[in-house]
Amino acid sequence: MQIVGERIRALREGLGLSQAKIADIVGTVQSNINRYETDKTFPPPKTLLWYADYFDVSLDYLFGRTDQPQGKLYDYQPEAIKQKMEHNEELRQFVEMCFDPNHPMSGRLKDTLVRMLQEGGA
Repeated sequence: MQIVGERIRALREGLGLSQAKIADIVGTVQSNINRYETDKTFPPPKTLLWYADYFDVSLDYLFGRTDQPQGKLYDYQPEAIKQKMEHNEELRQFVEMCFDPNHPMSGRLKDTLVRMLQEGGA
């Protein structure tokens, strides 16, 4: 099913993740991810469930039965985005610690750095 490969590739690329990174998270090798995405091999059910859970999409979406990734019952919050947001919060806290609150430029510098981190999706 070509649509499955297209959908899992689009999900991965949408978050800027490499095949190697997904393989590492799934617990497989990059060549398997490549075979799934290029429709050379069909992902096992366990892997399909992992994609659905990790990216918070329905299996109907992965199989092309709907174009609505989150389905009817989902509050679309992919785990990968949650992890990225947690990382941003850690960076924000680090920036907070780096600036002396008594310095006149500290507030502007801190705000600029936080804004850059948020916009850059660090």
